[in-house]
Amino acid sequence: MPSRRTLLAVSALTASAALVLAGCSGSGDTPDPGKSFDPDEKVTLDFAFWGNDDRASRYNDLIAAFNEKYPNITVNPSFSDYPSFWEKRQTEAAGGNLPDVFQFSDSYLRQYAQSNNLLDLATVSDYIDTTTFEDSLLGTGALDGVQYSLPTGYSLWANFVNDDLLSAAGIDAPEGGTSAADFDDWMASVTDATGGNPYGGTDYTQRIQNFELVLRANGENLYTDDGELGFTKDELSDFWTSGDSIRDGVTIPQQTLEELSPKSGFGASATASEMSWSNFLGGYLADSGASSISMIAPPIAKKGAKDLYRQAGLQVAISANTEHPEAAALFLDFVVNSADAGEIFGTTLGYPASSSKLAGTTLEGVDKQVADYIDSQADRIGDAPPVPVAGYGSLEQKFWDLGKELGLGSISVDDAVSQFFSEADTVLG
Repeated sequence: MPSRRTLLAVSALTASAALVLAGCSGSGDTPDPGKSFDPDEKVTLDFAFWGNDDRASRYNDLIAAFNEKYPNITVNPSFSDYPSFWEKRQTEAAGGNLPDVFQFSDSYLRQYAQSNNLLDLATVSDYIDTTTFEDSLLGTGALDGVQYSLPTGYSLWANFVNDDLLSAAGIDAPEGGTSAADFDDWMASVTDATGGNPYGGTDYTQRIQNFELVLRANGENLYTDDGELGFTKDELSDFWTSGDSIRDGVTIPQQTLEELSPKSGFGASATASEMSWSNFLGGYLADSGASSISMIAPPIAKKGAKDLYRQAGLQVAISANTEHPEAAALFLDFVVNSADAGEIFGTTLGYPASSSKLAGTTLEGVDKQVADYIDSQADRIGDAPPVPVAGYGSLEQKFWDLGKELGLGSISVDDAVSQFFSEADTVLG
Protein backbone atom coordinates (compact mmCIF):
# COMPACT_ATOMS: atom_id res chain seq x y z
CA MET A 1 0.00 0.00 0.00
CA PRO A 2 1.62 2.33 -0.07
CA SER A 3 5.46 6.62 -1.79
CA ARG A 4 3.95 3.47 -0.01
CA ARG A 5 3.85 5.73 1.16
CA THR A 6 1.52 8.01 -0.65
CA LEU A 7 -1.27 5.50 -0.47
CA LEU A 8 -0.61 3.67 -3.65
CA ALA A 9 -2.01 0.19 -4.04
CA VAL A 10 -0.43 -3.03 -5.19
CA SER A 11 -1.93 -4.29 -8.45
CA ALA A 12 -3.96 -7.44 -7.98
CA LEU A 13 -2.40 -10.68 -9.12
CA THR A 14 -4.50 -12.54 -11.63
CA ALA A 15 -5.35 -16.12 -10.87
CA SER A 16 -3.17 -17.37 -13.68
CA ALA A 17 -0.20 -15.22 -12.65
CA ALA A 18 -0.52 -16.37 -9.07
CA LEU A 19 -0.40 -19.95 -10.28
CA VAL A 20 2.67 -19.19 -12.38
CA LEU A 21 4.48 -17.81 -9.37
CA ALA A 22 3.44 -20.75 -7.24
CA GLY A 23 4.57 -23.21 -9.87
CA CYS A 24 7.88 -21.56 -10.72
CA SER A 25 10.49 -21.28 -8.10
CA GLY A 26 14.00 -20.22 -7.41
CA SER A 27 16.57 -22.90 -7.11
CA GLY A 28 16.51 -22.57 -3.35
CA ASP A 29 20.24 -23.30 -3.39
CA THR A 30 22.08 -22.35 -0.23
CA PRO A 31 25.50 -20.69 -0.40
CA ASP A 32 28.25 -23.12 -1.28
CA PRO A 33 29.94 -24.01 2.05
CA GLY A 34 33.13 -24.78 0.16
CA LYS A 35 33.38 -21.29 -1.24
CA SER A 36 35.06 -18.87 1.13
CA PHE A 37 33.93 -15.26 1.18
CA ASP A 38 36.50 -12.83 -0.15
CA PRO A 39 35.89 -9.45 1.53
CA ASP A 40 37.90 -7.71 -1.17
CA GLU A 41 36.17 -9.26 -4.17
CA LYS A 42 34.45 -6.65 -6.32
CA VAL A 43 30.80 -7.57 -6.64
CA THR A 44 27.66 -5.82 -7.85
CA LEU A 45 24.26 -6.15 -6.22
CA ASP A 46 20.89 -5.16 -7.61
CA PHE A 47 18.62 -3.60 -4.97
CA ALA A 48 14.94 -2.84 -5.64
CA PHE A 49 12.48 -0.95 -3.47
CA TRP A 50 9.13 0.79 -3.71
CA GLY A 51 8.86 4.41 -2.73
CA ASN A 52 9.16 7.98 -3.92
CA ASP A 53 11.96 10.46 -4.61
CA ASP A 54 12.45 11.15 -0.91
CA ARG A 55 13.00 7.47 -0.14
CA ALA A 56 15.30 7.12 -3.13
CA SER A 57 17.42 10.03 -1.91
CA ARG A 58 17.71 8.44 1.52
CA TYR A 59 18.71 5.08 0.04
CA ASN A 60 21.38 6.80 -2.05
CA ASP A 61 22.79 8.32 1.14
CA LEU A 62 22.68 4.93 2.84
CA ILE A 63 24.45 3.22 -0.04
CA ALA A 64 27.17 5.89 0.11
CA ALA A 65 27.61 5.17 3.83
CA PHE A 66 27.67 1.43 3.10
CA ASN A 67 30.39 1.93 0.49
CA GLU A 68 32.57 3.73 2.99
CA LYS A 69 32.69 0.43 4.85
CA TYR A 70 32.50 -1.91 1.85
CA PRO A 71 33.99 -0.08 -1.16
CA ASN A 72 34.22 -3.33 -3.10
CA ILE A 73 30.41 -3.87 -3.16
CA THR A 74 28.57 -1.84 -5.77
CA VAL A 75 24.83 -1.50 -5.11
CA ASN A 76 22.60 -0.60 -8.06
CA PRO A 77 19.28 0.70 -6.69
CA SER A 78 15.98 0.93 -8.57
CA PHE A 79 12.54 1.94 -7.38
CA SER A 80 8.96 2.29 -8.50
CA ASP A 81 5.56 2.78 -6.97
CA TYR A 82 4.09 -0.08 -4.94
CA PRO A 83 1.86 -1.59 -7.65
CA SER A 84 4.59 -1.60 -10.30
CA PHE A 85 7.11 -2.97 -7.81
CA TRP A 86 5.14 -6.15 -7.18
CA GLU A 87 4.14 -6.60 -10.80
CA LYS A 88 7.83 -6.69 -11.73
CA ARG A 89 8.80 -8.92 -8.80
CA GLN A 90 6.08 -11.36 -9.83
CA THR A 91 7.57 -11.67 -13.31
CA GLU A 92 11.10 -11.98 -11.94
CA ALA A 93 10.09 -14.62 -9.42
CA ALA A 94 8.50 -16.71 -12.15
CA GLY A 95 11.79 -16.59 -14.04
CA GLY A 96 14.01 -17.11 -11.00
CA ASN A 97 15.79 -13.77 -11.39
CA LEU A 98 14.72 -11.57 -8.49
CA PRO A 99 17.08 -8.73 -7.45
CA ASP A 100 19.88 -9.77 -5.09
CA VAL A 101 18.30 -7.71 -2.30
CA PHE A 102 14.87 -6.14 -2.31
CA GLN A 103 12.34 -4.50 -0.08
CA PHE A 104 9.80 -7.09 0.89
CA SER A 105 6.41 -7.30 2.55
CA ASP A 106 5.08 -9.84 4.99
CA SER A 107 1.96 -9.90 2.80
CA TYR A 108 3.95 -12.00 0.32
CA LEU A 109 5.91 -14.15 2.76
CA ARG A 110 4.05 -17.41 2.20
CA GLN A 111 3.86 -16.87 -1.54
CA TYR A 112 7.56 -16.21 -2.12
CA ALA A 113 8.94 -18.49 0.58
CA GLN A 114 6.88 -21.51 -0.38
CA SER A 115 7.98 -21.14 -4.01
CA ASN A 116 11.66 -21.15 -2.90
CA ASN A 117 12.35 -17.63 -4.11
CA LEU A 118 13.78 -16.34 -0.83
CA LEU A 119 17.13 -17.14 0.76
CA ASP A 120 17.08 -18.78 4.18
CA LEU A 121 18.95 -16.14 6.19
CA ALA A 122 20.38 -18.82 8.47
CA THR A 123 22.71 -19.70 5.60
CA VAL A 124 24.34 -16.26 5.88
CA SER A 125 23.96 -15.82 9.64
CA ASP A 126 27.64 -14.88 10.00
CA TYR A 127 26.90 -11.64 8.19
CA ILE A 128 23.56 -10.64 9.77
CA ASP A 129 22.88 -9.79 13.41
CA THR A 130 19.40 -10.88 14.48
CA THR A 131 20.00 -10.42 18.22
CA THR A 132 18.97 -6.77 17.85
CA PHE A 133 15.33 -7.75 17.19
CA GLU A 134 12.65 -8.83 19.63
CA ASP A 135 11.32 -12.30 18.90
CA SER A 136 7.88 -10.97 17.97
CA LEU A 137 9.43 -8.76 15.28
CA LEU A 138 11.68 -11.53 13.99
CA GLY A 139 8.56 -13.62 13.61
CA THR A 140 7.12 -11.23 11.04
CA GLY A 141 9.74 -12.43 8.54
CA ALA A 142 9.72 -16.11 9.50
CA LEU A 143 7.68 -19.03 8.22
CA ASP A 144 7.77 -22.56 9.60
CA GLY A 145 10.81 -21.72 11.68
CA VAL A 146 12.82 -20.31 8.78
CA GLN A 147 13.90 -16.64 8.76
CA TYR A 148 13.42 -15.27 5.24
CA SER A 149 13.37 -11.52 5.81
CA LEU A 150 13.95 -8.87 8.46
CA PRO A 151 11.85 -5.78 9.20
CA THR A 152 13.14 -2.26 8.73
CA GLY A 153 10.71 -0.99 11.34
CA TYR A 154 7.14 -1.21 12.48
CA SER A 155 4.04 0.94 12.40
CA LEU A 156 0.65 1.22 14.07
CA TRP A 157 -2.61 1.96 12.32
CA ALA A 158 -3.49 5.60 12.95
CA ASN A 159 -6.00 8.30 12.09
CA PHE A 160 -4.37 11.40 10.59
CA VAL A 161 -5.93 14.85 10.92
CA ASN A 162 -4.87 17.97 8.99
CA ASP A 163 -4.67 20.64 11.69
CA ASP A 164 -4.27 23.46 9.17
CA LEU A 165 -7.54 22.65 7.39
CA LEU A 166 -9.46 22.33 10.65
CA SER A 167 -8.05 25.59 11.98
CA ALA A 168 -9.07 27.41 8.80
CA ALA A 169 -12.58 26.01 9.12
CA GLY A 170 -12.78 26.68 12.86
CA ILE A 171 -13.43 23.02 13.65
CA ASP A 172 -11.99 21.02 16.55
CA ALA A 173 -10.11 17.79 15.89
CA PRO A 174 -12.01 14.57 16.63
CA GLU A 175 -11.42 12.57 19.76
CA GLY A 176 -9.32 9.47 19.18
CA GLY A 177 -10.52 5.96 19.93
CA THR A 178 -14.23 6.69 19.68
CA SER A 179 -16.82 4.47 18.06
CA ALA A 180 -17.03 4.43 14.27
CA ALA A 181 -20.46 6.06 14.52
CA ASP A 182 -19.08 8.97 16.52
CA PHE A 183 -16.26 9.45 14.05
CA ASP A 184 -18.73 9.32 11.15
CA ASP A 185 -20.70 12.10 12.83
CA TRP A 186 -17.53 14.20 13.12
CA MET A 187 -16.71 13.70 9.43
CA ALA A 188 -20.25 14.74 8.53
CA SER A 189 -19.92 17.88 10.63
CA VAL A 190 -16.74 18.86 8.77
CA THR A 191 -18.25 18.27 5.33
CA ASP A 192 -21.39 20.21 6.28
CA ALA A 193 -19.39 23.14 7.67
CA THR A 194 -17.03 23.41 4.69
CA GLY A 195 -19.34 22.40 1.88
CA GLY A 196 -16.89 19.65 1.02
CA ASN A 197 -13.82 21.88 0.83
CA PRO A 198 -12.40 19.86 2.45
CA TYR A 199 -14.46 16.74 3.08
CA GLY A 200 -14.39 15.23 6.54
CA GLY A 201 -12.52 12.15 5.39
CA THR A 202 -12.25 9.15 3.11
CA ASP A 203 -14.44 6.06 3.07
CA TYR A 204 -12.38 3.94 5.46
CA THR A 205 -14.43 0.81 4.74
CA GLN A 206 -12.35 0.49 1.56
CA ARG A 207 -9.30 -0.50 3.57
CA ILE A 208 -8.96 -4.07 4.74
CA GLN A 209 -6.95 -2.85 7.76
CA ASN A 210 -10.03 -1.16 9.21
CA PHE A 211 -12.02 -4.36 8.76
CA GLU A 212 -9.15 -6.18 10.45
CA LEU A 213 -9.45 -3.95 13.54
CA VAL A 214 -13.16 -4.80 13.83
CA LEU A 215 -12.38 -8.50 13.62
CA ARG A 216 -9.54 -8.27 16.16
CA ALA A 217 -11.75 -6.38 18.59
CA ASN A 218 -14.01 -9.44 18.51
CA GLY A 219 -11.21 -11.96 18.97
CA GLU A 220 -10.82 -12.84 15.28
CA ASN A 221 -8.28 -12.22 12.53
CA LEU A 222 -8.31 -11.77 8.78
CA TYR A 223 -6.73 -15.20 8.37
CA THR A 224 -5.98 -18.27 10.42
CA ASP A 225 -2.73 -19.96 11.38
CA ASP A 226 -3.53 -22.55 8.70
CA GLY A 227 -3.55 -19.91 5.95
CA GLU A 228 -7.31 -19.59 5.50
CA LEU A 229 -9.72 -16.67 5.77
CA GLY A 230 -10.77 -15.99 9.34
CA PHE A 231 -14.12 -14.28 8.69
CA THR A 232 -17.50 -14.97 7.12
CA LYS A 233 -19.43 -13.42 4.25
CA ASP A 234 -21.90 -11.94 6.74
CA GLU A 235 -19.12 -10.19 8.67
CA LEU A 236 -17.74 -8.65 5.49
CA SER A 237 -21.21 -7.67 4.36
CA ASP A 238 -21.91 -5.94 7.67
CA PHE A 239 -18.66 -4.00 7.44
CA TRP A 240 -19.14 -2.78 3.90
CA THR A 241 -22.80 -1.98 4.58
CA SER A 242 -21.72 0.20 7.51
CA GLY A 243 -20.09 2.49 4.97
CA ASP A 244 -23.34 3.24 3.15
CA SER A 245 -24.08 6.24 5.36
CA ILE A 246 -20.71 7.95 4.75
CA ARG A 247 -20.49 7.24 1.02
CA ASP A 248 -23.54 9.43 0.45
CA GLY A 249 -22.06 12.90 0.66
CA VAL A 250 -20.00 12.65 3.87
CA THR A 251 -16.67 11.36 2.55
CA ILE A 252 -14.88 12.53 -0.56
CA PRO A 253 -16.46 11.09 -3.74
CA GLN A 254 -14.59 8.19 -5.27
CA GLN A 255 -14.53 9.88 -8.67
CA THR A 256 -12.65 12.81 -7.14
CA LEU A 257 -10.14 10.42 -5.59
CA GLU A 258 -9.56 8.84 -9.00
CA GLU A 259 -8.76 12.29 -10.40
CA LEU A 260 -6.35 13.08 -7.53
CA SER A 261 -4.42 9.80 -7.84
CA PRO A 262 -1.60 9.02 -7.17
CA LYS A 263 -2.07 11.33 -4.20
CA SER A 264 -4.69 10.32 -1.68
CA GLY A 265 -7.50 12.66 -0.70
CA PHE A 266 -5.63 13.54 2.47
CA GLY A 267 -2.31 14.00 0.71
CA ALA A 268 -4.01 16.39 -1.70
CA SER A 269 -5.59 18.35 1.21
CA ALA A 270 -9.03 17.42 -0.11
CA THR A 271 -9.98 15.66 3.15
CA ALA A 272 -9.42 16.60 6.77
CA SER A 273 -8.65 13.04 7.89
CA GLU A 274 -7.46 9.67 6.66
CA MET A 275 -6.45 6.38 8.26
CA SER A 276 -3.19 4.62 7.44
CA TRP A 277 0.06 3.37 8.98
CA SER A 278 1.92 5.68 11.35
CA ASN A 279 5.00 5.93 9.15
CA PHE A 280 2.93 7.77 6.53
CA LEU A 281 3.26 10.98 8.53
CA GLY A 282 6.33 12.28 6.72
CA GLY A 283 4.84 11.53 3.32
CA TYR A 284 1.53 13.16 4.23
CA LEU A 285 3.30 16.32 5.36
CA ALA A 286 5.30 16.42 2.13
CA ASP A 287 2.31 15.74 -0.14
CA SER A 288 -0.13 18.10 1.57
CA GLY A 289 2.25 20.91 2.45
CA ALA A 290 0.52 21.12 5.85
CA SER A 291 2.44 22.67 8.71
CA SER A 292 0.82 20.39 11.27
CA ILE A 293 -0.82 16.96 11.11
CA SER A 294 -2.06 15.22 14.23
CA MET A 295 -2.17 11.47 14.79
CA ILE A 296 -5.02 10.09 16.85
CA ALA A 297 -6.24 6.59 17.62
CA PRO A 298 -8.55 5.08 14.99
CA PRO A 299 -12.14 4.18 15.94
CA ILE A 300 -12.48 1.09 18.10
CA ALA A 301 -15.24 -1.52 17.76
CA LYS A 302 -15.17 -2.61 21.41
CA LYS A 303 -13.83 -0.55 24.29
CA GLY A 304 -10.78 -2.11 25.90
CA ALA A 305 -9.98 -4.28 22.87
CA LYS A 306 -6.35 -4.88 21.94
CA ASP A 307 -7.03 -4.53 18.24
CA LEU A 308 -3.90 -2.62 17.24
CA TYR A 309 -0.62 -4.44 16.55
CA ARG A 310 2.92 -3.62 15.57
CA GLN A 311 2.91 -4.05 11.83
CA ALA A 312 6.38 -4.85 10.59
CA GLY A 313 5.28 -5.39 7.03
CA LEU A 314 8.14 -3.48 5.40
CA GLN A 315 10.96 -6.00 5.28
CA VAL A 316 14.16 -6.71 3.36
CA ALA A 317 14.87 -10.08 1.74
CA ILE A 318 17.51 -11.75 -0.42
CA SER A 319 16.86 -13.71 -3.58
CA ALA A 320 17.50 -17.44 -3.29
CA ASN A 321 19.33 -17.20 -6.62
CA THR A 322 21.73 -14.41 -5.77
CA GLU A 323 25.29 -15.12 -6.88
CA HIS A 324 26.65 -13.10 -3.95
CA PRO A 325 24.76 -14.21 -0.82
CA GLU A 326 27.39 -12.99 1.64
CA ALA A 327 27.63 -9.51 0.09
CA ALA A 328 23.84 -9.37 -0.13
CA ALA A 329 23.64 -10.28 3.56
CA LEU A 330 26.09 -7.52 4.48
CA PHE A 331 23.94 -4.97 2.67
CA LEU A 332 20.70 -6.30 4.17
CA ASP A 333 22.26 -6.07 7.62
CA PHE A 334 23.32 -2.48 6.94
CA VAL A 335 19.78 -1.52 5.89
CA VAL A 336 18.05 -3.03 8.93
CA ASN A 337 20.71 -2.73 11.63
CA SER A 338 23.12 0.13 11.06
CA ALA A 339 23.09 3.36 13.02
CA ASP A 340 23.53 5.07 9.65
CA ALA A 341 20.15 3.70 8.54
CA GLY A 342 18.61 5.05 11.74
CA GLU A 343 20.11 8.47 11.17
CA ILE A 344 19.20 8.65 7.48
CA PHE A 345 15.71 7.17 7.53
CA GLY A 346 14.42 8.06 10.98
CA THR A 347 10.92 6.56 11.18
CA THR A 348 10.12 6.81 7.45
CA LEU A 349 10.57 3.03 7.10
CA GLY A 350 8.65 2.49 10.32
CA TYR A 351 9.73 2.90 13.92
CA PRO A 352 13.14 1.15 13.96
CA ALA A 353 12.70 -2.56 14.68
CA SER A 354 16.37 -3.09 15.46
CA SER A 355 17.91 -1.77 18.68
CA SER A 356 21.14 -0.86 16.86
CA LYS A 357 19.25 1.06 14.17
CA LEU A 358 17.17 2.80 16.83
CA ALA A 359 20.40 3.89 18.55
CA GLY A 360 21.26 5.92 15.46
CA THR A 361 17.84 7.51 15.19
CA THR A 362 17.34 11.02 16.53
CA LEU A 363 13.72 11.14 17.60
CA GLU A 364 12.73 14.72 16.94
CA GLY A 365 10.14 16.44 14.81
CA VAL A 366 8.17 13.93 12.73
CA ASP A 367 10.10 10.97 14.11
CA LYS A 368 9.31 11.92 17.69
CA GLN A 369 5.66 12.46 16.83
CA VAL A 370 5.45 8.94 15.43
CA ALA A 371 7.25 7.53 18.47
CA ASP A 372 4.96 9.43 20.84
CA TYR A 373 1.88 8.12 19.05
CA ILE A 374 3.09 4.53 19.29
CA ASP A 375 3.85 5.00 23.00
CA SER A 376 0.41 6.52 23.59
CA GLN A 377 -1.31 3.39 22.27
CA ALA A 378 0.65 0.86 24.36
CA ASP A 379 -2.45 -0.36 26.21
CA ARG A 380 -4.29 -1.01 22.95
CA ILE A 381 -1.57 -3.05 21.26
CA GLY A 382 -2.20 -6.79 21.10
CA ASP A 383 -0.42 -9.80 19.64
CA ALA A 384 0.52 -9.75 15.98
CA PRO A 385 -1.85 -11.63 13.67
CA PRO A 386 -0.90 -14.92 11.98
CA VAL A 387 1.43 -14.86 8.98
CA PRO A 388 -0.59 -13.54 6.01
CA VAL A 389 -2.10 -16.10 3.71
CA ALA A 390 -0.39 -16.83 0.41
CA GLY A 391 -1.76 -14.27 -2.02
CA TYR A 392 -2.69 -11.81 0.71
CA GLY A 393 -1.34 -8.91 -1.35
CA SER A 394 -3.77 -9.62 -4.17
CA LEU A 395 -6.64 -10.10 -1.72
CA GLU A 396 -5.82 -6.80 -0.03
CA GLN A 397 -5.90 -5.09 -3.41
CA LYS A 398 -9.14 -6.85 -4.39
CA PHE A 399 -10.70 -5.57 -1.17
CA TRP A 400 -9.61 -2.04 -2.03
CA ASP A 401 -10.75 -2.29 -5.65
CA LEU A 402 -14.20 -3.51 -4.61
CA GLY A 403 -14.38 -0.73 -2.02
CA LYS A 404 -13.73 1.78 -4.79
CA GLU A 405 -16.50 0.23 -6.89
CA LEU A 406 -18.84 0.59 -3.94
CA GLY A 407 -17.83 4.23 -3.77
CA LEU A 408 -18.56 4.69 -7.47
CA GLY A 409 -21.91 2.98 -7.03
CA SER A 410 -21.07 0.45 -9.72
CA ILE A 411 -21.58 -2.61 -7.52
CA SER A 412 -23.80 -3.70 -4.63
CA VAL A 413 -22.49 -4.88 -1.29
CA ASP A 414 -23.81 -8.39 -1.96
CA ASP A 415 -22.01 -8.57 -5.30
CA ALA A 416 -18.82 -7.15 -3.77
CA VAL A 417 -18.84 -9.80 -1.05
CA SER A 418 -19.48 -12.54 -3.61
CA GLN A 419 -16.61 -11.33 -5.79
CA PHE A 420 -14.20 -11.08 -2.87
CA PHE A 421 -14.88 -14.62 -1.69
CA SER A 422 -14.67 -15.91 -5.26
CA GLU A 423 -11.23 -14.28 -5.55
CA ALA A 424 -10.23 -15.78 -2.20
CA ASP A 425 -11.29 -19.25 -3.39
CA THR A 426 -9.06 -18.86 -6.44
CA VAL A 427 -6.07 -17.39 -4.63
CA LEU A 428 -6.19 -19.79 -1.70
CA GLY A 429 -6.89 -22.78 -3.88
